[in-house]
Amino acid sequence: MPWIQVTCSCDRERAPLIEVILENAGALAVTLRDAADDPQMEPPPGVTPLWSRVRLTALFPDSRRARVSAQTLLDYLATQPDLEPRLERIQDQIWERAWMDDFAPARFGKRLWICPRGQAAFDSDAVVVEMNPGLAFGTGHHPTTALCLRWLDGADLAGKAVIDYGCGSGILAIAALRLGAVKAMAIDHDPQALEATRANAEHNRVADRLLLCLPERMPNEPADLLLANILAGPLVELAPRLSVLVRFDGSIALSGIIREQSAQIEDAYRPWFELEAPRMQGEWALLSGRRKPDVSITK
Repeated sequence: MPWIQVTCSCDRERAPLIEVILENAGALAVTLRDAADDPQMEPPPGVTPLWSRVRLTALFPDSRRARVSAQTLLDYLATQPDLEPRLERIQDQIWERAWMDDFAPARFGKRLWICPRGQAAFDSDAVVVEMNPGLAFGTGHHPTTALCLRWLDGADLAGKAVIDYGCGSGILAIAALRLGAVKAMAIDHDPQALEATRANAEHNRVADRLLLCLPERMPNEPADLLLANILAGPLVELAPRLSVLVRFDGSIALSGIIREQSAQIEDAYRPWFELEAPRMQGEWALLSGRRKPDVSITK
């Protein structure tokens, strides 16, 4: 089927914020590419390279609602300096393979490697997750996902139960299982994300320990660890719900947060968690903490 594509270019400092704007407008996928013939050669393991000027491409379904949303987005981007936005209608193609063009093996922390299917890690002792993201978000190359993966690599996951809320491609749940978690629950409101997660879990041989479900159908079963790599607004709104899903003395890790939003998220979760100082990557933050043992939650 045809698709609506919105493209724009910006300097590297604005790229993460423009990416969030595109995602909030309803884009099914957002890719970042070099816009200034500025190749990044052999970046260090775990580093997300950004070029001096970045070309962002957002993909929308060709529906009436999406066309209105894309046109509104285009009108907004046109008011911003030096973005050069463009909207076009394009024919279908194998989008999974287009994503893979910019997806290379990368290390997160000491042990964890995220690799495209069929490509090896550059470490014989690596804990490897092989991914085929499809149209769902999540290859580890976005700063918020990278922050979560590095946090997971340093966590004690042996025998733990994990919840990945807003799972996208399932990368965090699958990484947790590969790193020693005994079981995981992957939750997303998008059935396509759940299908991508199922396929990735089967490929990584952890599907038998992974439960997939929509938010409204998830069981009220607290976990030892909950990860939510979504956006600040939903994180604040969901604070009571997510907190009840963490066992007393369990841990939480929250990302999808811009630096300036950290205080707002801290205020929302501090009643139930002892929070650590934010971990930062550029303008993005990860907040983590341990559930207070003496605080009850009203569902």
